[in-house]
Amino acid sequence: MRRAALVQALMLAATLLASTPASAEIRIIQSPGGQVGPFLDLFEKVRESGERVVIDGPCLSACTLVLSIVPGERICVTKRAVLGFHAARSVDRRGRFYAEPEASVAVLAAYPGPVRDWISRRGGLSSRLLLLKGRDLTAIYPRCR
Repeated sequence: MRRAALVQALMLAATLLASTPASAEIRIIQSPGGQVGPFLDLFEKVRESGERVVIDGPCLSACTLVLSIVPGERICVTKRAVLGFHAARSVDRRGRFYAEPEASVAVLAAYPGPVRDWISRRGGLSSRLLLLKGRDLTAIYPRCR
């Protein structure tokens, strides 16, 4: 089981991020999200690495936890960046989703203030996906140079 978890984490890292040592940046090119645990572990390692995070495509659901873990001054966005937020949820053994209101409160509280404010102005976290992109996004995070 431990080996399977390691393989899953490595696959997640490979599909989620592209890193080039010479540029000292991590690039998120496309992430639909997934289970929170592997994202938390991965973004903790990114934070400890000191590398900059370039969001260069869709970063949805659990991927947005990067905003809570990596310092904001080390995050930039491209014109392709889209952040997607929704309320926390779990899946039962039959594949049915159910709400996790306490987890949603904790996740919202962990986001930086400007992100929390943007989410709140749009009615808060719910089952509906909120997409932060374009001018709204660059008002919070700088464009990558």
